[in-house]
Amino acid sequence: MDLKSYIRSIPDFPQKGVLFRDLTPLMGNAEALNYSVKSIAEFFKDKHVDKVAAIEARGLIFGAPIAMLLNVGFVPVRKPGKLPFELIRKEFQLEYGMSILEIHKDAIRKGEKVLMIDDLLATGGTALAASQLIESLGGEIVGWGFVVILKDLKGEEKLTKYPVFSLINFE
Repeated sequence: MDLKSYIRSIPDFPQKGVLFRDLTPLMGNAEALNYSVKSIAEFFKDKHVDKVAAIEARGLIFGAPIAMLLNVGFVPVRKPGKLPFELIRKEFQLEYGMSILEIHKDAIRKGEKVLMIDDLLATGGTALAASQLIESLGGEIVGWGFVVILKDLKGEEKLTKYPVFSLINFE
């Protein structure tokens, strides 16, 4: 399936000079969405995953159904103020400012094998921060699954200690 045909490119969003890769057309097409979710789950099916963790917001759209296909639990990694229980947080640098991710303290148990999911990998700052949150709780990351990787932004360089899989690469 040609998934690239479902990605819309929007110049100068969210700021001038950025070429935004919009996955909403892919998510809005049942065949493309199903293919994406099933393909990522299939790639990681033999990794003995205990939980799938995904990053807000668009990562959650892919992460929950992947967890269902793998028959494992799901852990949301959220932006501040969205989780109601005791949590840990990680502040990190984005291309254009600072951000924070949070996770419940009891979301991951020591030794659990965790598959990390997000829709898109750009510079890798968010993925690295999410990885550090999971590992601080004792989770072992078995890999990262993305729908899209923007290769020219070199985000994979921040994730070299993990297997990284993507369905689409943009140079």
